[in-house]
Amino acid sequence: MTVNIIRFIKLDDRAVKPKKSTPGSAAFDMYAVLDSPVEIAAGGKAKIPTGIALEQPDSGWVSLLFSRSGMGAEFMISLSNSVGVIDSDYRGEIVVSLMNSSNEVYTVNPGDRVAQLLPIRIPEVSLVEVDELSNTKRSDGGFGSTGS
Repeated sequence: MTVNIIRFIKLDDRAVKPKKSTPGSAAFDMYAVLDSPVEIAAGGKAKIPTGIALEQPDSGWVSLLFSRSGMGAEFMISLSNSVGVIDSDYRGEIVVSLMNSSNEVYTVNPGDRVAQLLPIRIPEVSLVEVDELSNTKRSDGGFGSTGS
């Protein structure tokens, strides 16, 4: 198996190397780099620095930032933009924008795991305009068209 290398730097001495929690984990945990706890008000949002910047292998890569499932399921905390897209040419700090959809204040503490980073190879794709598309069983059936 070929191991692809994604280089990173710590922009802050307190930054924690992104790491997988278990051998079966698909994504790397990202950690909060904070001077003190940050409270996110009910219905509010906050930008949480990670102190990490990446260098992906080439333009054929992207890293996607996802919410941690436990934060969403237990506390209704998610990424404010649903999924963060870290393009291959971005070299700045990865900052996690969290949104609190609950009715209670949520506190992010220094060193908390705040998101998951999933590097993905992007296939080479070209979009081609055509006059019509092929038919399928679903065709243009939208939301809920495949049943419940």
